[in-house]
Formats: sequence, structure tokens, C-alpha cells
Amino acid sequence: MLEYKIEQLKDTDIPLSDVEDFLLKHIKKEYNLDYTPEYHKDIKYLYEYYINPERNNFYIATDLENNKIIGTIGIREYDACCRNFPNSYCRKNTASFYRVFVDKKYRRKGIASNLVSMAEKFCYNHNFNEIYLHTQKFVDGVMSFWTKQEFQVRFDSNNDLETVHMDKYIRNI
Repeated sequence: MLEYKIEQLKDTDIPLSDVEDFLLKHIKKEYNLDYTPEYHKDIKYLYEYYINPERNNFYIATDLENNKIIGTIGIREYDACCRNFPNSYCRKNTASFYRVFVDKKYRRKGIASNLVSMAEKFCYNHNFNEIYLHTQKFVDGVMSFWTKQEFQVRFDSNNDLETVHMDKYIRNI
């Protein structure tokens, strides 16, 4: 049986370079993209994006048997600018989920659901009212996962990347 732990990046002794490698490896696998500063700057500057800001955070799931990173989720105050719904989200009230990955061989074991649950509790405790995310429909299982987490599609970009924008109002957790 798999034993794993989830902890905040700021509380772990895992080197940042290992976290960067995990994230970039999964971006390559899922999206066939190499590091692109325009989209992945937060990966190179994890502390500046996820740790230093008071209302941001980053969680890591590790396999206790080998201390290997098996999952991640980042939380940031909403800072996206989408021309399709420019006034829909407020930075003060909306958190964004980023870099939600679980290593393929560890999927369907509840890890992603546990990461999301911890991230939602963090958001609630930091006075966010809703959570925004965007994802790509072509990623295996992504739409069923997020709808099971009670996220709703707010806008389907119908673009080449199959980007969908989703959100969820936070209830008392």
C-alpha cells in the first residue's frame, strides 16, 4: 500500500531543483512543451510566486518509501488577465490553482484529491471566496477529475490548446 505525505514547500527539505525538475518533466509529458518563460516563470521562481506572498502556497506530495515527489499543487491570488472575462474575478476574493500534477504511476490513488482538499482549506483559511483554474481538455481524465471536485466550466476557449476556464465557490470547510 502506498504511503505518502503532503507538506508545504516551505516546510520540506526537498531541493527546489527537484521540484522544478518534476514540474518541467510533467509539462513536457502532458503538453509537449519545454520551459517557456512567458508561461513557466513561476517554476524558476517558486519562492517569489508561492512562498513569499502571504496568501500563496505550494504543496508537494512525496512517496514515503523513497522521498520522491509524486504530486504538486500551487495556490496564488488570482493574477491572470483573460480578455474573455476581464471583470469576473477579483484578486482579493479569488485564488488560482496552478501546477496540479500527479506522476502517472501514482494516479487514481486519491493523491490529487487530497492535494486539492488541502489547497481548498488553505484558500478558505486565507479568506478566498472562489477558486479559478484553467486546464486543457486533451489531458487524460482532467475534465472528469475537476468536475468531481465540483469545479464548473465558465468558458471554453475552443482554441488549439483546448483550454477551459473553471471555477468553484468555496464553502465552509
